[in-house]
Amino acid sequence: MKAIINLSMLACLVACQASPKEKEDAPEKPNIIVINLDDLGYGDVGAYGATALKTPNFDRLARGGLRLTSGHATSSTCTPSRFALITGSYPWRNSEAKILPGTAPLIIDTTQATIASVLKDAGYRTGVVGKWHLGLGNGHVDWNKPISPGPNQLGFDYAYIMAATQDRVPTVYIENGLVAGLEPNDPIEVSYEKNFDGEPTALTNPEMLTMKWHHGHNQSVVNGVPRIGYMKGGKKALWKDTDMADHFLTKARNFVLSNKNQPFFLYYAMQQPHVPRTPHPRFAGTTGMGPRGDAIAEADWCVGELLKTLEEQKLLEKTLIIFTSDNGPVVNDGYYDDAVEKLGKHTPSGPLRGGKYSLYEAGTRVPFITYWKGTIQPGVSDALVSQVDLPASLAALAGTRFEGKDSRDLLDVFLGKSDKGRENLVLEASGRTALRQGNWVLIPPYKGQALNRHVNIELGNAPEYQLFNLDDDIGQRQNLAKENPEKVNEMVKTLESIQGKRAGDLPELELK
Repeated sequence: MKAIINLSMLACLVACQASPKEKEDAPEKPNIIVINLDDLGYGDVGAYGATALKTPNFDRLARGGLRLTSGHATSSTCTPSRFALITGSYPWRNSEAKILPGTAPLIIDTTQATIASVLKDAGYRTGVVGKWHLGLGNGHVDWNKPISPGPNQLGFDYAYIMAATQDRVPTVYIENGLVAGLEPNDPIEVSYEKNFDGEPTALTNPEMLTMKWHHGHNQSVVNGVPRIGYMKGGKKALWKDTDMADHFLTKARNFVLSNKNQPFFLYYAMQQPHVPRTPHPRFAGTTGMGPRGDAIAEADWCVGELLKTLEEQKLLEKTLIIFTSDNGPVVNDGYYDDAVEKLGKHTPSGPLRGGKYSLYEAGTRVPFITYWKGTIQPGVSDALVSQVDLPASLAALAGTRFEGKDSRDLLDVFLGKSDKGRENLVLEASGRTALRQGNWVLIPPYKGQALNRHVNIELGNAPEYQLFNLDDDIGQRQNLAKENPEKVNEMVKTLESIQGKRAGDLPELELK
């Protein structure tokens, strides 16, 4: 018996001695940074065809990495596409995945696997900096107390965020569930239903405005900017709009510096060029395109500064960077800011039709670049990919698995080792869906206005099926549905099989 015990102890000793060697031989996990811009269009980047607008740092990523020409957000608006990126699930599977007010509860179940929770379990230090817009708390949030659940309950070790968007209240930063800089004797109150007694709005006190609203943004005024929603209190916690880009950049760089000696995952969700466009004064007027162009120039600079930090810390060769945007572009989205008047020859959607809010290609096809110095060879890929594929692909990179119905492991595509992307992709715009299959796009019939007149963008609604072949018609001008009834039928069946429901607004398929 004693001999057996001694042998057991010896076996344990050998195993313990072997363990460090095994760890040493194990491949080092790369850092991962996902840079997600807000409303940046396919044509807003030099590497994707922009000439009037200069984006040297975005272009640096494209030149040194893989420029994906058919990379998509799942949706043409922010909350749904961010939901897909974080959860690996199509947003139309969740009825709450729509543009949210700043007071919305968290729309992701804390038991659901996320890109952050899976990477955290794989040994990564995880962080999110910037725009969140996926809800916070369980409803009826008290902004003066710890706010939960939120990013920290979804796998993010560190979170420095704004709750929704820059044009919505509350206009404060939230760090790990607490409003940053809040004074207890000046509590915050937020409502999207009615104003607080005596609080000024854009309608009652237009003299306070430094930015004029165009549509919908006429409630509480903060820093001279009219917002969506009403807010009271928290004066010392209010953000300064023109410092926002610098502020988020500092937090992103600090996260990198604090975690440089271990694998980290950073979701850097930038706020530009979403309205209100408030570039720092040092960028004002630099592009000649008004605040929208200047905000893009500012965002490009921020990316350059983050690259400098990685370079200084000798982390570029150890870091996979994914650069993309949450949806397509919009020029006038609620404020008079000269974006339309100063656009000139610049086309934010490039050769694509539509834009933000649209089912046409410019609604979801976005800049999509992967960069990993020394690992990804510079090139261009036409493979069909989506942000919904990032959880499964990055999990594979970390040596683990992401169990999800919609996310595909396309790591080899993102690393430039394969050109075999998705077979199909369901695209979404305000609850309406379309199907991309190969280079064919099917948009089922939908009721409603064809044009959003506020923003001058075609939405994709039509009383008949629309079928486009992007090989010959990237601008989606020639509807081929009537000439290709078999293709339409095939794609309708595919879309309905994926969604488990009838496509479009017609009671049944009718083709002549």
